[in-house]
Amino acid sequence: MQKLTKIIFTTLMLIMLSLNMGCVKRKDIRSTPAFAPAKPEVVDIKPLHNGAIYQQGMVVGLFDDIRPQRVGDILTILLEETTKASVGSSTSAKKKNSVDMPPPTVAGDKVTKDGKEVLKNKIDAGRDFAGEGASSQHNNFSGKITVTVAEVLANHNLVVRGEKLIVLNQSDEFVRFSGIVRPEDISPDNTVSSGRIANVRIAYAGQGALSAANTMGPLSRFFQSKTYPY
Repeated sequence: MQKLTKIIFTTLMLIMLSLNMGCVKRKDIRSTPAFAPAKPEVVDIKPLHNGAIYQQGMVVGLFDDIRPQRVGDILTILLEETTKASVGSSTSAKKKNSVDMPPPTVAGDKVTKDGKEVLKNKIDAGRDFAGEGASSQHNNFSGKITVTVAEVLANHNLVVRGEKLIVLNQSDEFVRFSGIVRPEDISPDNTVSSGRIANVRIAYAGQGALSAANTMGPLSRFFQSKTYPY
């Protein structure tokens, strides 16, 4: 019976491990074409023989600055993301009860033995509880990434997105960014802080030997997952 139990337990462990490995299979993050550079829109200008030098549809900005305003324009994002959270809690409860029961008498006399009262009772009950918890988290992410304008909204806000790939000797590093930029927040040097961008999506990941060295193996992930029954 004990041998059969070990076989069943081993089989269940292998099944759970296989399921866990299938769930954590990493997807190649380089196969995402959604962050490809947006190409500028080609404007088809129909010639009008009205004697004018500039026709309707021409992009002519004699007094424009370098800030982006059309699909395909380039914008530099200053990544300045800092988050800090801290939570603490403390709970304490205490309760104590004491009951003193006088000894009963038999025929008006106390029941004693060797001079001690036999039926004398006293009940003491107490309960203490104390709980304390604390949690803190701090994240800091800084850098630069240059993206392209993917869409111009009706209110002239710019939907931007882009990615940066750094191929190193032992690892490939990826940074992806997307968000909505208000043209008024863009500095004269064609940069904008990520803190002034709406609907920000930032992804930073890596692949290669260095990234694999900082990742738990399938068996370790199984013992740390909710699938492990103990």
